Amino acid sequence: MASRLFQGLVLQIKEATGKMVGVIDNDGTIIACSDLRKMGEVMEEAAYELESGKNTFSDKSFSYKTLSMHGMKLEYAVFAEGTDEIARNTAAVAAVSLSGLKQYYDEKYDKATFVKNIILDNILPGDLYAKAKELHFVSDVPRVVLLIRTVGRAESAVINIVSSIFPEKNKDFVFSVNENDVAVVKEIKPNTDSKELLKLAKALEETIYTEALVRVVIGIGKNAYQLKDVADSYKEAQTAIEVGTVFETDKSIIHYENLGIGRLIYQLPTTLCTMFLSEVFRKGSIEMLDQETLLTIQKFFENNLNVSETSRKLFVHRNTLVYRLEKIKKITGLDLREFDHAIIFKVALMVKKYLNSRGIYDIYDKK
Repeated sequence: MASRLFQGLVLQIKEATGKMVGVIDNDGTIIACSDLRKMGEVMEEAAYELESGKNTFSDKSFSYKTLSMHGMKLEYAVFAEGTDEIARNTAAVAAVSLSGLKQYYDEKYDKATFVKNIILDNILPGDLYAKAKELHFVSDVPRVVLLIRTVGRAESAVINIVSSIFPEKNKDFVFSVNENDVAVVKEIKPNTDSKELLKLAKALEETIYTEALVRVVIGIGKNAYQLKDVADSYKEAQTAIEVGTVFETDKSIIHYENLGIGRLIYQLPTTLCTMFLSEVFRKGSIEMLDQETLLTIQKFFENNLNVSETSRKLFVHRNTLVYRLEKIKKITGLDLREFDHAIIFKVALMVKKYLNSRGIYDIYDKK
């Protein structure tokens, strides 16, 4: 499709400039050219430069310029005959023209671009179903958004790997949102539950790491049963990653429905959180608790406030654990053996973690 789309404009640019002009894909294969004899040839050196991320480059015979759209680089580059300034300018102008043509085509006819515009709120609600009808897009099926974010360095190979996992191009849509994020809008069965989606996300994570050695975090939104709700599922997947990186640091896959109280804390104003901390720890400072005591608290919560079970897991005598709990009570004024106090302490720890992630520290950090 891209070849037919670009070919007509390439011939027009050749007539206007007198220079041979063409387009290569990310493998270096010529998919459109004013010299039809070159169609299908492979420019290996140019493919290497394109893969390395360069936007403008030259070889012995041609000047190249990558195509871009909405600030994102596409997997194509224009080449113009020659390496002088005129050739470079010809390639640059051709790239702008071809990028505009690709954008117009995608927005008018491409279903993947339509779905991408939905999740990015680039379509007015009143135009949504009219556009779906124009594209013959099935709108009354449940879908869910999985957002895949690379950890550390961005890796262009991720989108190719994910695309190969979802070959049903008319049902599942895969596209880059930015350098680090790849979104999957997947059609699902009406009774698909979170366990199935977590299993799918785990398979995605493992495949990406096996094939590209790239670590990712995957956020999963809630099931969307109407087309207009797909944008909400995307925002929920974003929130799942953002909240998960604060409160679920040991997890690489986070479902929005499983965020629990962390989701509530994340939506609170930081001023309110700071005020809450100062009230909870007014009788003492959490900073006075050493690492051993903090580990004791963590295990105590993990074992549902059960003293015997916690002491067994910590390999300490029951009386030792009771002594530590009394120490915590003396410092903070909260007895973790009492359910209400334990809840307050647990929430306070999460609030502090949230403020620290925002670079905001409570009054006891300012010593």
